[in-house]
Amino acid sequence: MDILSTGLLIAIALGLVYCIRSLRGLHQKVSARSERTTREIAASTKELKAAVLQSYRQSEAMQQLLALLKFNAPVPPTRSWAASPDLLLTLAQLVRTHNPKLVVELGSGVSTLVVAKAGAKKVISIDNSTEFAEKTREMLKEHKVRGVEVRVAELKPHISGNDWYDTSVLKDLKRIDLLIVDGPPGSKNPQARMPACAEFIAKLSPNAIIVVDDANRDGERKLAESFAKALPKHLLTIYPHEKGTAIISPK
Repeated sequence: MDILSTGLLIAIALGLVYCIRSLRGLHQKVSARSERTTREIAASTKELKAAVLQSYRQSEAMQQLLALLKFNAPVPPTRSWAASPDLLLTLAQLVRTHNPKLVVELGSGVSTLVVAKAGAKKVISIDNSTEFAEKTREMLKEHKVRGVEVRVAELKPHISGNDWYDTSVLKDLKRIDLLIVDGPPGSKNPQARMPACAEFIAKLSPNAIIVVDDANRDGERKLAESFAKALPKHLLTIYPHEKGTAIISPK
């Protein structure tokens, strides 16, 4: 009987030890999962706050742009694949401040309208899409904007190894005062816009300003650095815009 009681007590004790260890392990798992959930919620909250702040900043820029340029027809949607309001406002300010005689833009769209409305004397916009180029022309016509030429340059194999604009369409361009690089599409190929430096460096006026959109991406940042290196009397500035804007301007 004593032996049986002792064995029972030992079995109970071992069971308690097992339960305690199991509960401790479960507590650790729950705690770890709770901490992970807390971190995930904190990260999501941070992302949400950043998105809300970004939307507010873009709304601010758009309101200033609308007040500055006084559009008399609907303005196409911005952001996403199109230029963001912070970039558009910066382009308008650059045109108004420096009064460029010739603006050349790679990638047409709402930015074409903004540059023209801001007072650029002559704008030549290059687009690889015939359909999109026509939409840009229709938009400019609706806004009764003059002094803009939209050219279609299909993407062809370039000496750099990338598909880039048909260079025959660019042969007559020279003494460019403001160059805006927002094309060809570069989301899938980081090197898609790199030929712009080699093709345009000799076509710029001495005090030209170069604007590179999407400078948050490595390819566009490298392109901006290439322009700055080729123009030692210029300074590279990166603006913390939604997509990142690189401006290479005279020192």
